[in-house]
Amino acid sequence: METTHRVVIDDARGLDDLGANSVELVVTSPPYPMIEMWDELFADLNPAVGDALDGGDGEAAFERMHAILDDVWAAVDRVLVDGGIACINVGDATRRLDDSFRVYQNHARIIEAFTELGFEPLPEIVWRKPTNSAAKFMGSGMVPPNAYVTLEHEYVLPFRQGGDSRSFEPNADRRYTAAYFWEERNRWFTDLWTDLRGAIQSLVDDDLRDRSGAFPFGLPYRLVNMYSVYGDTVCDPFLGTGTTSLAAVVAGRDSVGYELDPAFTSVLDRRIDDARSLARDVIAGRLDAHREFVADERDDGESFAYTADHYDTVVRTKQEQSIRFYSPTDVTETDDGYRVSHEQVEEIDAVVADD
Repeated sequence: METTHRVVIDDARGLDDLGANSVELVVTSPPYPMIEMWDELFADLNPAVGDALDGGDGEAAFERMHAILDDVWAAVDRVLVDGGIACINVGDATRRLDDSFRVYQNHARIIEAFTELGFEPLPEIVWRKPTNSAAKFMGSGMVPPNAYVTLEHEYVLPFRQGGDSRSFEPNADRRYTAAYFWEERNRWFTDLWTDLRGAIQSLVDDDLRDRSGAFPFGLPYRLVNMYSVYGDTVCDPFLGTGTTSLAAVVAGRDSVGYELDPAFTSVLDRRIDDARSLARDVIAGRLDAHREFVADERDDGESFAYTADHYDTVVRTKQEQSIRFYSPTDVTETDDGYRVSHEQVEEIDAVVADD
């Protein structure tokens, strides 16, 4: 199997390099309106944002920032196939402007934007990412009533384009080989994620670190497996350090990402070089975790009616029987990204073996 991963250094408004109905899944985390680290970016794209912030008009700044994102969401509407899914990871913002402290509900504004475009909002996921900072509490500390609860969660907002789910040919192999395990389904498709930590920024360049809002690899990897199949293309309009593209490589999907700052391409180059070892770890971890699940269930007296076709393990349901993992073997740089060869993982020893 071969996948392609394009990187477009350009403004994502319009997604001009993509044709209509050319993408099956969008996974992205945009710059969060009213988070100070993104003020300069939004003001560069629309100077009226800076004017509103300088004048202490938070509501106007909030709306003008989201108007910029609205152009991207309209482009997402154009490039997604019927029944395609867009997953937007976003956090709300707290800010004091003109002596007034308030929360700016980015997630609600994005739901409104997608709904107006005709998308169907699907049940949202709350991603809890607590901080250990002793100074995380805001307000008056131990004295009521002017303290505020901490904001330690973000949202993953899934939207479906059009009214119907995607259709596939009967018994489509690429769909069933892309199955996930029963216990993974139970953990992934819950509305509260507590097992994903925020990304630890390891960028050597301090300036790049200041301009990166990367989410952890596990978040896009999970979403890619939940909402796409082999042969699909995953798009990230705000590529940044390339975590969504890396997740697509490891999951065996095509990808295309847009990024304004060309400096981030060097970060993605390094991460793609490590994709083979990362994929081995991820696949080995999934198989190991599944076998531990089976052992625990059997200890509790549970039985399993089905055996996986490609791996030495039983599975809970018939839909899991064809599950198949692919690991990247060779990465070739192209004029606009990467071409990656993948091989079928025959067994866990093939995944964890030394080079």
